[in-house]
Amino acid sequence: MSFTLYPNSCDCFVSLPPASLSPVVIFGKNSDRYREEVQEVVYFPSATHVPGSKVMCTFLEIEQAPTTLAVLLSRPAWLWGAEMGANERGVCIGNEAVWTKEPVVECDALLGMDLVRLALERASSAQEAVQVITELLARYGQGGSCMEQPEPFTYHNTFLLCDRLEAYVLETAGPYWAAERITEGARNISNQLSVVKPWKEHPQLRSHAMAQGWWDGEGEFNFSAVYSLEKQPVRMEAAKKRYKAGQELLQKIEGKITVESMMEILRDKNSGICMDSVRHRTTASMVSVLPRCPDSPCIHLLTATPDPSRSVFKPFVFNFVVSQVPWVLSPIFGDRDPIRQNPRFQTQVDRRHELYIHHERVLETSEVTQDAEQRLHVKQRELEDENIHLVKKLLEKNETHDSIELTDLFLKSVEKELLLYRGETV
Repeated sequence: MSFTLYPNSCDCFVSLPPASLSPVVIFGKNSDRYREEVQEVVYFPSATHVPGSKVMCTFLEIEQAPTTLAVLLSRPAWLWGAEMGANERGVCIGNEAVWTKEPVVECDALLGMDLVRLALERASSAQEAVQVITELLARYGQGGSCMEQPEPFTYHNTFLLCDRLEAYVLETAGPYWAAERITEGARNISNQLSVVKPWKEHPQLRSHAMAQGWWDGEGEFNFSAVYSLEKQPVRMEAAKKRYKAGQELLQKIEGKITVESMMEILRDKNSGICMDSVRHRTTASMVSVLPRCPDSPCIHLLTATPDPSRSVFKPFVFNFVVSQVPWVLSPIFGDRDPIRQNPRFQTQVDRRHELYIHHERVLETSEVTQDAEQRLHVKQRELEDENIHLVKKLLEKNETHDSIELTDLFLKSVEKELLLYRGETV
């Protein structure tokens, strides 16, 4: 499989006290995908489901849970699951592609992105989300093409999961898995196995490795070393550099990590964490701040547009009243959708949503001169500074949240950004 045809990166970060400057957990993720892919931001309210009902994921129908939590998802517009998201209980999850010694099977099963959404809908804590994913993995398996392209592209998955108190790295190799628990400090993942000493693991993880001749059963078991490919694909060699660069960026600001500094990491182009190449780029980004204090709201900031260095992070808070923002929803094609055709993805459709279209147009226009590009950048940062100021107010202990209008916070922020791109006064 050609390295140049497929996305070769994703980066996910988490900071817990004392690495965070204040008593908050900070989550960040770049979703790096095929350059033309559109990512939408969708909200689903909590729901109760009829016993015995089913839910159709991207390629596979499975048993539905009796109840599902409200979720906010950033997802490639053609599929059911999500690259990253959060739920009303303060759980955040992001996933990334990984290739291991365990072969990837081309079959219709649950995508890693489906597992992200299912865990967010069903888990009230990060630890519970680990259990949800591993149980679904055992029952339904993982597989299916992960790109909207005629040629199938499949991979296994790693996950970074967190809540207000702790975080987990969950890494898979086919049906097998290993999890690491994180209670303090900063951690990142980047398209490779990185769990050394599992906190929990698949019951046959070690015996399977021995049966395959990957481990002799002597000494300490190192999951990453045992299950990683001996000859890495080019895409994974590149991931090693980004993983190390991510570690170094976190270490430089350890003890001082904030929402703003997490955004700067996601915008770092020198490291490759913010990707922008001929075929691939960062198609969407997300940063979440989860206060340790249960009385303070969790705040999630999303771009809904490509390249965080040229986008605006906009805040979302789960509230009693949340409206789906129509300007970040892609068109619906029904039975004409290439994913519903057999064979799939033989044609292309325009999935761009309104914010994406205006963002794309204004970036192209601003590239005519350096001055125009700089003016746009300044205006974007001014909008984002307003958003960050609001985030800080929400996190202040002495702030009465009743004085801050939380209803449709994300919608209002998207509306302001659209006004900017349409050339109207903000």
